[in-house]
Amino acid sequence: MREYLLVLLVAAATTYLLGGLVRRFAARIGAITPIRDRDVHSVPIPRLGGLAVLGGVVAAFVVATHLPFLGMLPEIRGDAWGLLLAGLVIAVVGGVDDVVDLDPITRLAGQVVAAGILVVSGVQLNWLPLPDGTTLSLSPTQSAIISALIIIMMANAVNFVDGLDGLAAGVVCLGAAAFFSYSYLLAFQNSLNRATTATLVTAVVTGACVGFLPHNFFPARVFMGDSGAYLLGLLLAASTISLTGWLDPSVMAADGVRQSLLPALLPLVLPIAVMALPFIDLMLAVVRRTRAGRSPFDADKKHLHHRLHLELGHSHPGAVLVMYLWAGLLAFGVVAIGLWTTWLTVGLVGLVVVLAILCTALVPRLRKVARPR
Repeated sequence: MREYLLVLLVAAATTYLLGGLVRRFAARIGAITPIRDRDVHSVPIPRLGGLAVLGGVVAAFVVATHLPFLGMLPEIRGDAWGLLLAGLVIAVVGGVDDVVDLDPITRLAGQVVAAGILVVSGVQLNWLPLPDGTTLSLSPTQSAIISALIIIMMANAVNFVDGLDGLAAGVVCLGAAAFFSYSYLLAFQNSLNRATTATLVTAVVTGACVGFLPHNFFPARVFMGDSGAYLLGLLLAASTISLTGWLDPSVMAADGVRQSLLPALLPLVLPIAVMALPFIDLMLAVVRRTRAGRSPFDADKKHLHHRLHLELGHSHPGAVLVMYLWAGLLAFGVVAIGLWTTWLTVGLVGLVVVLAILCTALVPRLRKVARPR
């Protein structure tokens, strides 16, 4: 745990220190987000903040590969260098898009290249759970295709949710922290090796997001841009895929819990819960734009976070905090139920759900009542 904490702090400190430099660099080269109809900010904001995130990720991985606990396993070292190369590619593609606004096909091609690098380096989904509690082994072709699709979808899902100050960084931070807690506690409870790629990646992502949020939370001084969103999405997808490759569902069955599908399903369910809001937003946006006869890639002002802010009446930071609440609830709720499947756990999660609903619906009304006329 101490080495994971060190890696997290290295990622956070490096990202934070680079944030100001990246902001000035973006302003100097003209990488500034103009005011568009779909935006909610009122002044142009520099982007390319993903370069600071990339710097934090690189520093953390380099430190991790030289630690006695995390760096001693060749699997982790190999995965780390593969992740760094893929992360560099997708961050560069996103960074170029932040500066010159690439067309969708070029962006997709860059994402495919980055996903291909991860797949070739061995970060692949090896199995899928079946309803009877058994697993389906994937062929090399199936594994490569499904893994690449997960990586691309996750990268775009994070990019879609990056619409309010601090939103994407906070949601990803909460998701990565939940995933870290799950992978670490799972290894601890089953007496497995706690040095895993999935746990390392989620610690790095959590730290990078913590370091970036002081620059990005309302009022934002720099946006992460496509460079940061694509990178964080790729890393979250990689942690999901690597965990399924490391975890054998038979380990869970050995403890007599085969009658419950959740332990075996959780490595795949958790990332869905972590990114549930971005994925729902992504699907709604595709349906909404397609039905209107527009391209799915056309931007608009009808994302979930826009509706919270513009339609329900939450303040800008208030809408972000509500999204944090739901993202944390979904992520940590799934972890709690998966690791401690009791009625007490379910009841506590249900209580938090009710409180979250009340906060989402009532806070804007209370603001209106308290607002002086």
